[in-house]
Amino acid sequence: MDLLVKKGALAQTKLVAPAQPPLGKGEVRLKVDLFSLTANNVTYGAAGDFLKYWQFYPSGEEGWGRVPVWGFATVTESTSAAANVGERVYGYLPMSDTFVVKPGEKKNGAFADHSAHRQGLAPVYNNYVLNAGDALYAKDTEAMQVLFRPLFTTSFLIDDFLADAGFFGASQVIFSSASAKTSYAAAQLLKARGDVKVVGLTSTSNVAFTKGLGFYDDVLPYEAIGGMDGSAPSVFVDIAGNAGVRTAVHAKFGDSLKYSCAVGATHWDAPRQDQMPAGPAPKMFFAPDVVKKRIGDWGPAGFGQKVGAAWAAFLPTAARTTHVVESVGLEAASRVFADLASGLGDPKDGHVVRLD
Repeated sequence: MDLLVKKGALAQTKLVAPAQPPLGKGEVRLKVDLFSLTANNVTYGAAGDFLKYWQFYPSGEEGWGRVPVWGFATVTESTSAAANVGERVYGYLPMSDTFVVKPGEKKNGAFADHSAHRQGLAPVYNNYVLNAGDALYAKDTEAMQVLFRPLFTTSFLIDDFLADAGFFGASQVIFSSASAKTSYAAAQLLKARGDVKVVGLTSTSNVAFTKGLGFYDDVLPYEAIGGMDGSAPSVFVDIAGNAGVRTAVHAKFGDSLKYSCAVGATHWDAPRQDQMPAGPAPKMFFAPDVVKKRIGDWGPAGFGQKVGAAWAAFLPTAARTTHVVESVGLEAASRVFADLASGLGDPKDGHVVRLD
Protein backbone atom coordinates (compact mmCIF):
# COMPACT_ATOMS: atom_id res chain seq x y z
CA MET A 1 0.00 0.00 0.00
CA ASP A 2 1.02 3.60 -0.68
CA LEU A 3 -0.24 6.66 1.21
CA LEU A 4 -0.89 9.47 -1.27
CA VAL A 5 -1.35 13.15 -0.41
CA LYS A 6 -3.27 15.62 -2.53
CA LYS A 7 -1.02 18.36 -3.85
CA GLY A 8 -2.21 21.78 -2.72
CA ALA A 9 -4.65 20.25 -0.21
CA LEU A 10 -2.29 18.32 2.05
CA ALA A 11 -4.89 17.32 4.62
CA GLN A 12 -6.50 15.07 1.98
CA THR A 13 -4.97 11.61 1.79
CA LYS A 14 -5.82 8.19 0.39
CA LEU A 15 -4.41 4.67 0.33
CA VAL A 16 -3.78 2.86 -2.96
CA ALA A 17 -2.48 -0.60 -3.82
CA PRO A 18 0.28 -0.27 -6.46
CA ALA A 19 1.60 -3.02 -8.69
CA GLN A 20 4.60 -4.97 -7.37
CA PRO A 21 6.77 -5.80 -10.41
CA PRO A 22 9.71 -8.18 -9.94
CA LEU A 23 13.09 -6.65 -9.18
CA GLY A 24 15.37 -5.60 -12.01
CA LYS A 25 19.09 -6.23 -12.06
CA GLY A 26 20.89 -4.45 -9.21
CA GLU A 27 17.67 -3.50 -7.40
CA VAL A 28 16.63 -3.96 -3.76
CA ARG A 29 13.19 -4.14 -2.20
CA LEU A 30 12.83 -2.79 1.33
CA LYS A 31 10.05 -3.15 3.86
CA VAL A 32 9.32 0.05 5.78
CA ASP A 33 9.58 -0.53 9.54
CA LEU A 34 9.32 2.79 11.34
CA PHE A 35 9.14 6.48 10.41
CA SER A 36 8.30 9.83 11.96
CA LEU A 37 5.73 12.44 11.01
CA THR A 38 6.45 16.07 11.87
CA ALA A 39 5.89 19.56 10.52
CA ASN A 40 9.00 18.91 8.42
CA ASN A 41 7.03 16.43 6.31
CA VAL A 42 4.30 19.01 5.79
CA THR A 43 7.01 21.31 4.45
CA TYR A 44 8.07 18.59 2.00
CA GLY A 45 4.53 18.57 0.64
CA ALA A 46 4.20 22.35 0.60
CA ALA A 47 7.50 22.79 -1.28
CA GLY A 48 7.17 19.56 -3.26
CA ASP A 49 7.16 21.17 -6.69
CA PHE A 50 9.69 23.91 -6.02
CA LEU A 51 12.29 21.69 -4.29
CA LYS A 52 11.43 18.49 -6.21
CA TYR A 53 10.37 16.45 -3.16
CA TRP A 54 7.56 14.85 -5.16
CA GLN A 55 10.13 13.38 -7.55
CA PHE A 56 11.79 11.05 -5.03
CA TYR A 57 8.82 8.66 -5.01
CA PRO A 58 6.54 9.37 -7.98
CA SER A 59 2.91 8.48 -7.35
CA GLY A 60 1.94 7.85 -10.96
CA GLU A 61 -1.33 9.67 -10.28
CA GLU A 62 -1.96 13.25 -11.46
CA GLY A 63 -2.53 15.70 -8.61
CA TRP A 64 -1.40 13.28 -5.91
CA GLY A 65 2.06 12.69 -4.47
CA ARG A 66 4.03 10.58 -2.01
CA VAL A 67 5.44 12.75 0.78
CA PRO A 68 8.85 11.43 1.88
CA VAL A 69 9.56 10.57 5.51
CA TRP A 70 12.67 9.59 7.47
CA GLY A 71 12.92 6.20 9.06
CA PHE A 72 14.14 2.61 9.08
CA ALA A 73 13.56 -0.13 6.52
CA THR A 74 14.69 -3.74 6.11
CA VAL A 75 15.91 -5.41 2.90
CA THR A 76 13.52 -8.21 1.92
CA GLU A 77 14.77 -8.94 -1.63
CA SER A 78 18.05 -8.08 -3.32
CA THR A 79 19.78 -8.45 -6.65
CA SER A 80 22.52 -6.04 -5.58
CA ALA A 81 25.87 -6.70 -3.89
CA ALA A 82 25.46 -3.47 -1.89
CA ALA A 83 22.64 -4.74 0.34
CA ASN A 84 21.79 -8.20 1.62
CA VAL A 85 18.44 -9.59 2.69
CA GLY A 86 17.89 -8.86 6.38
CA GLU A 87 20.07 -5.76 6.51
CA ARG A 88 18.44 -2.62 7.86
CA VAL A 89 18.93 0.98 6.78
CA TYR A 90 18.12 4.51 7.89
CA GLY A 91 17.14 7.03 5.24
CA TYR A 92 14.53 8.81 3.14
CA LEU A 93 11.49 6.59 2.68
CA PRO A 94 8.01 6.76 1.20
CA MET A 95 4.89 6.28 3.32
CA SER A 96 4.45 2.79 1.88
CA ASP A 97 4.66 -0.82 2.94
CA THR A 98 7.60 -1.43 0.60
CA PHE A 99 9.72 0.42 -1.95
CA VAL A 100 12.50 -0.32 -4.43
CA VAL A 101 15.92 1.31 -4.81
CA LYS A 102 18.91 0.65 -7.05
CA PRO A 103 22.02 0.91 -4.87
CA GLY A 104 25.32 2.11 -6.13
CA GLU A 105 28.57 0.89 -4.61
CA LYS A 106 28.53 0.47 -0.84
CA LYS A 107 30.91 2.99 0.76
CA ASN A 108 31.53 3.72 4.44
CA GLY A 109 28.59 1.56 5.47
CA ALA A 110 26.10 3.28 3.18
CA PHE A 111 24.85 3.33 -0.40
CA ALA A 112 23.11 5.84 -2.65
CA ASP A 113 20.02 5.13 -4.75
CA HIS A 114 20.99 5.28 -8.43
CA SER A 115 17.46 4.81 -9.78
CA ALA A 116 16.97 6.78 -12.98
CA HIS A 117 14.20 9.01 -11.60
CA ARG A 118 16.42 10.13 -8.70
CA GLN A 119 19.34 11.31 -10.77
CA GLY A 120 19.90 15.05 -10.39
CA LEU A 121 18.10 15.20 -7.03
CA ALA A 122 19.88 16.31 -3.85
CA PRO A 123 22.40 13.56 -2.94
CA VAL A 124 21.80 13.92 0.81
CA TYR A 125 18.28 12.53 0.30
CA ASN A 126 19.47 9.61 -1.83
CA ASN A 127 21.78 8.15 0.82
CA TYR A 128 20.92 5.06 2.92
CA VAL A 129 23.00 4.20 5.98
CA LEU A 130 23.21 0.56 7.08
CA ASN A 131 22.47 0.28 10.81
CA ALA A 132 25.43 -2.06 11.28
CA GLY A 133 27.92 0.68 10.38
CA ASP A 134 26.00 3.75 11.55
CA ALA A 135 27.80 5.71 14.28
CA LEU A 136 24.54 7.47 15.25
CA TYR A 137 22.44 4.30 15.49
CA ALA A 138 21.33 2.87 18.83
CA LYS A 139 18.43 0.46 19.08
CA ASP A 140 16.98 2.05 22.22
CA THR A 141 16.80 5.51 20.62
CA GLU A 142 15.10 4.60 17.33
CA ALA A 143 12.07 6.80 18.02
CA MET A 144 14.27 9.81 18.80
CA GLN A 145 16.35 9.12 15.69
CA VAL A 146 13.41 9.10 13.28
CA LEU A 147 11.87 12.14 15.00
CA PHE A 148 14.90 14.36 15.38
CA ARG A 149 17.80 13.15 13.25
CA PRO A 150 16.72 14.79 9.97
CA LEU A 151 15.40 17.88 11.76
CA PHE A 152 18.48 18.16 13.93
CA THR A 153 20.79 18.00 10.94
CA THR A 154 18.95 20.99 9.45
CA SER A 155 19.13 22.75 12.82
CA PHE A 156 22.86 22.03 13.04
CA LEU A 157 23.33 23.48 9.56
CA ILE A 158 21.31 26.63 10.35
CA ASP A 159 23.43 27.26 13.44
CA ASP A 160 26.67 26.58 11.56
CA PHE A 161 25.67 28.66 8.52
CA LEU A 162 24.78 31.71 10.60
CA ALA A 163 27.84 31.48 12.83
CA ASP A 164 30.12 30.97 9.80
CA ALA A 165 28.69 34.18 8.32
CA GLY A 166 29.28 36.12 11.54
CA PHE A 167 25.49 36.32 11.91
CA PHE A 168 25.65 38.87 9.08
CA GLY A 169 26.47 41.49 11.70
CA ALA A 170 23.24 40.91 13.64
CA SER A 171 22.86 40.88 17.42
CA GLN A 172 19.76 38.66 17.48
CA VAL A 173 18.24 35.78 15.55
CA ILE A 174 14.46 35.57 15.24
CA PHE A 175 12.66 32.29 14.50
CA SER A 176 9.10 31.92 13.26
CA SER A 177 7.26 28.71 14.23
CA ALA A 178 9.48 28.67 17.32
CA SER A 179 7.70 25.65 18.80
CA ALA A 180 8.70 23.49 15.82
CA LYS A 181 11.46 20.97 16.52
CA THR A 182 13.74 22.35 13.79
CA SER A 183 13.45 25.81 15.30
CA TYR A 184 14.09 24.96 18.90
CA ALA A 185 16.96 22.58 18.18
CA ALA A 186 18.67 25.39 16.26
CA ALA A 187 17.80 27.83 19.05
CA GLN A 188 19.46 25.57 21.61
CA LEU A 189 22.65 25.43 19.54
CA LEU A 190 22.67 29.20 19.06
CA LYS A 191 21.99 29.87 22.73
CA ALA A 192 24.89 27.59 23.69
CA ARG A 193 27.20 29.77 21.58
CA GLY A 194 26.11 32.86 23.50
CA ASP A 195 26.94 35.16 20.59
CA VAL A 196 23.44 36.47 19.83
CA LYS A 197 20.05 36.92 21.45
CA VAL A 198 17.61 34.22 20.32
CA VAL A 199 13.96 35.21 19.90
CA GLY A 200 11.04 32.91 19.13
CA LEU A 201 7.75 33.82 17.44
CA THR A 202 4.87 31.38 17.76
CA SER A 203 1.10 31.15 18.05
CA THR A 204 -0.44 32.34 21.31
CA SER A 205 -1.40 28.79 22.26
CA ASN A 206 2.24 27.62 22.00
CA VAL A 207 3.90 30.49 23.90
CA ALA A 208 3.95 28.69 27.27
CA PHE A 209 5.40 25.49 25.81
CA THR A 210 8.04 27.39 23.86
CA LYS A 211 9.09 29.49 26.86
CA GLY A 212 9.33 26.34 28.94
CA LEU A 213 11.94 24.88 26.59
CA GLY A 214 14.46 27.41 27.89
CA PHE A 215 16.21 27.85 24.54
CA TYR A 216 14.94 31.33 23.67
CA ASP A 217 15.88 34.58 25.36
CA ASP A 218 12.42 35.86 24.51
CA VAL A 219 9.22 34.27 23.15
CA LEU A 220 6.44 36.36 21.62
CA PRO A 221 3.11 35.62 19.95
CA TYR A 222 2.86 36.69 16.32
CA GLU A 223 0.51 39.49 17.31
CA ALA A 224 3.35 41.15 19.26
CA ILE A 225 5.69 41.63 16.28
CA GLY A 226 4.65 45.28 16.02
CA GLY A 227 5.91 45.95 19.55
CA MET A 228 9.42 44.58 18.98
CA ASP A 229 12.49 46.82 18.88
CA GLY A 230 12.87 47.29 15.16
CA SER A 231 16.27 48.98 15.49
CA ALA A 232 18.06 45.82 16.69
CA PRO A 233 20.26 44.31 13.94
CA SER A 234 18.58 40.97 13.30
CA VAL A 235 18.49 37.78 11.25
CA PHE A 236 15.10 36.21 10.50
CA VAL A 237 14.88 32.42 10.18
CA ASP A 238 11.48 31.67 8.69
CA ILE A 239 10.31 28.17 9.54
CA ALA A 240 6.60 29.01 9.17
CA GLY A 241 6.62 30.20 5.56
CA ASN A 242 3.69 32.50 6.31
CA ALA A 243 3.70 35.62 4.10
CA GLY A 244 1.81 37.64 6.72
CA VAL A 245 4.36 36.89 9.43
CA ARG A 246 7.30 37.42 7.08
CA THR A 247 5.93 40.76 5.86
CA ALA A 248 5.29 41.92 9.43
CA VAL A 249 8.85 41.08 10.52
CA HIS A 250 10.37 42.74 7.46
CA ALA A 251 8.19 45.83 7.88
CA LYS A 252 9.16 46.16 11.55
CA PHE A 253 12.91 45.73 11.09
CA GLY A 254 13.44 47.10 7.57
CA ASP A 255 17.12 47.80 6.99
CA SER A 256 17.94 46.51 10.49
CA LEU A 257 17.21 43.05 9.12
CA LYS A 258 20.64 41.90 8.04
CA TYR A 259 19.56 38.57 6.55
CA SER A 260 16.32 36.69 6.00
CA CYS A 261 16.26 32.99 5.19
CA ALA A 262 13.28 30.80 4.32
CA VAL A 263 13.65 27.30 5.74
CA GLY A 264 10.23 25.70 6.04
CA ALA A 265 6.50 26.01 5.53
CA THR A 266 4.87 24.73 8.71
CA HIS A 267 2.05 27.21 7.93
CA TRP A 268 1.70 25.53 4.52
CA ASP A 269 -1.88 26.70 3.97
CA ALA A 270 -1.14 30.36 4.82
CA PRO A 271 -0.35 32.82 2.00
CA ARG A 272 3.23 32.39 0.81
CA GLN A 273 3.17 34.80 -2.10
CA ASP A 274 3.66 38.42 -1.15
CA GLN A 275 5.04 41.63 -2.56
CA MET A 276 8.74 42.17 -2.02
CA PRO A 277 8.92 42.89 1.74
CA ALA A 278 10.94 45.71 3.28
CA GLY A 279 14.60 45.02 3.97
CA PRO A 280 16.67 42.26 2.36
CA ALA A 281 15.08 39.82 -0.07
CA PRO A 282 14.47 36.45 1.65
CA LYS A 283 16.91 33.74 0.58
CA MET A 284 15.98 30.05 0.44
CA PHE A 285 17.96 27.93 2.89
CA PHE A 286 18.61 24.62 1.15
CA ALA A 287 20.34 22.29 3.61
CA PRO A 288 22.00 20.02 0.98
CA ASP A 289 24.00 22.99 -0.33
CA VAL A 290 25.40 23.67 3.16
CA VAL A 291 26.16 19.96 3.62
CA LYS A 292 28.11 19.98 0.36
CA LYS A 293 30.14 23.01 1.44
CA ARG A 294 30.96 21.63 4.87
CA ILE A 295 31.93 18.21 3.55
CA GLY A 296 34.27 20.10 1.25
CA ASP A 297 35.65 22.03 4.24
CA TRP A 298 35.85 19.21 6.78
CA GLY A 299 35.74 16.01 4.71
CA PRO A 300 33.00 13.39 5.06
CA ALA A 301 34.45 11.95 8.29
CA GLY A 302 34.94 15.36 9.86
CA PHE A 303 31.40 16.43 8.98
CA GLY A 304 30.00 13.22 10.44
CA GLN A 305 31.99 13.62 13.65
CA LYS A 306 30.78 17.18 14.20
CA VAL A 307 27.14 16.31 13.59
CA GLY A 308 27.49 13.18 15.72
CA ALA A 309 28.94 15.06 18.69
CA ALA A 310 26.20 17.70 18.51
CA TRP A 311 23.54 14.98 18.16
CA ALA A 312 24.79 13.11 21.24
CA ALA A 313 24.61 16.33 23.24
CA PHE A 314 21.08 17.01 21.98
CA LEU A 315 19.57 13.57 22.74
CA PRO A 316 18.73 14.37 26.40
CA THR A 317 16.91 17.49 25.19
CA ALA A 318 14.96 15.44 22.64
CA ALA A 319 13.86 13.02 25.35
CA ARG A 320 12.96 15.81 27.79
CA THR A 321 10.89 17.86 25.39
CA THR A 322 9.03 15.11 23.53
CA HIS A 323 6.10 12.85 24.30
CA VAL A 324 6.46 9.99 21.83
CA VAL A 325 3.12 8.99 20.30
CA GLU A 326 3.32 5.70 18.42
CA SER A 327 0.77 4.67 15.81
CA VAL A 328 0.56 1.47 13.77
CA GLY A 329 -0.18 1.20 10.06
CA LEU A 330 -0.67 3.49 7.08
CA GLU A 331 -4.29 4.27 7.93
CA ALA A 332 -3.12 5.71 11.24
CA ALA A 333 -0.34 7.56 9.41
CA SER A 334 -2.90 9.19 7.13
CA ARG A 335 -4.81 10.56 10.15
CA VAL A 336 -1.65 11.86 11.82
CA PHE A 337 -0.44 13.55 8.65
CA ALA A 338 -3.85 15.14 8.03
CA ASP A 339 -3.85 16.53 11.58
CA LEU A 340 -0.34 17.97 11.16
CA ALA A 341 -1.29 19.50 7.80
CA SER A 342 -4.37 21.03 9.45
CA GLY A 343 -2.29 22.59 12.25
CA LEU A 344 -3.82 20.32 14.92
CA GLY A 345 -0.57 18.87 16.23
CA ASP A 346 0.57 19.41 19.81
CA PRO A 347 4.21 20.61 19.86
CA LYS A 348 4.96 18.27 22.78
CA ASP A 349 4.02 15.21 20.72
CA GLY A 350 6.46 13.34 18.55
CA HIS A 351 4.61 11.04 16.16
CA VAL A 352 6.18 7.80 15.01
CA VAL A 353 4.48 5.21 12.83
CA ARG A 354 5.37 1.53 12.96
CA LEU A 355 4.52 -0.76 10.07
CA ASP A 356 6.21 -3.99 11.14
